[in-house]
Amino acid sequence: MERANQIGKPLRVVAIGGGTGLSTLLRGLKRFVPTPPGAQPLSDSRCAEGPCLISDLAAVVTVTDDGGSSGRLREDMGMLPPGDVRNCMVALSEDEHLLSKLFQFRFGQGDLQGHSFGNLFVAALTHITGDFAQAVQMSSQILATRGRIYPATNDNVTLAAMMDDGSLVRGETNITASKHRITELMIEPETAHPLPETLEAIAHADLITLGPGSLFTSLITNLLVRGVPEAMAASSAVRVYVCNLMTQANESLGLTASQHVEKILQHSGTTKDPIFDYALINTAPISATLREQYAREGQTPIEADLARIRSLGVEPIVGNFVHEGDVLRHDYDYVAERLLELGQKKRMPSVAGIR
Repeated sequence: MERANQIGKPLRVVAIGGGTGLSTLLRGLKRFVPTPPGAQPLSDSRCAEGPCLISDLAAVVTVTDDGGSSGRLREDMGMLPPGDVRNCMVALSEDEHLLSKLFQFRFGQGDLQGHSFGNLFVAALTHITGDFAQAVQMSSQILATRGRIYPATNDNVTLAAMMDDGSLVRGETNITASKHRITELMIEPETAHPLPETLEAIAHADLITLGPGSLFTSLITNLLVRGVPEAMAASSAVRVYVCNLMTQANESLGLTASQHVEKILQHSGTTKDPIFDYALINTAPISATLREQYAREGQTPIEADLARIRSLGVEPIVGNFVHEGDVLRHDYDYVAERLLELGQKKRMPSVAGIR
């Protein structure tokens, strides 16, 4: 990060999302957070790579999952689903080896079959403290995470979706299993509120990111929590949407990059006060092998219709953000670097390389 090395004052960053996308991004961002958490960035050696460009990192995580281990705990114990939160804790942990492996360990037999140890640990702490958000903070301390993790809401919310055939489907698992397209997403109760700490983090942020992740069930869910999109719209931070690489079954098949942005803005209720300044969009080609693999599910690379994005008041930032393996993922190291460059743009308007 040659340009970033020129920058002094570190940034306060808020990353919003869920699923694999958010935990992947956090792995890239945590390299630039001082260790131990809260330490002053006195030297580059405090960070894994390069200068300590992030003074404070907060993750806001969706809590609407009702399937698998999380769904069972939600039904049996009446608690919020810990799965996405657990993945973020592991991603931000100081040492992604023994403790993180323990938190990700999944039982293969008996009454605990399918449960991960981390989910059960958070469930136990929730029972002891009586508060899911507090249990998350205590778990984060044990894992020595390089950032704070907040559930999008502490209320027990359920997703509901109006589909293109006019039917109303409730529950995230049922929504993602539906063969119909989502036209509108809602949460019940609609009066769910964010944690005060979330709003405070957004208010003081220098950089706010949304995505990558499933358009409706990982990203828009956070914006349905009253107060979150309003706080983003009012923020003076640099706000960036990280667009997915591929369309996704039951979420975004056939949608272009600009249509992703439109869906998010429509559900945020802040179309007059946009919640993004930039959209990070991949324009690099994807190998034929992976294109064919995803095509079997009807998924295709997301079209980068840049002019249409600009017409929405959002500036596209394009580049090669792809990491190819057995599946497609964002190159989280490069994405993190680009995001931090954007975060510094307001402080240093002369920073080069922003397109």
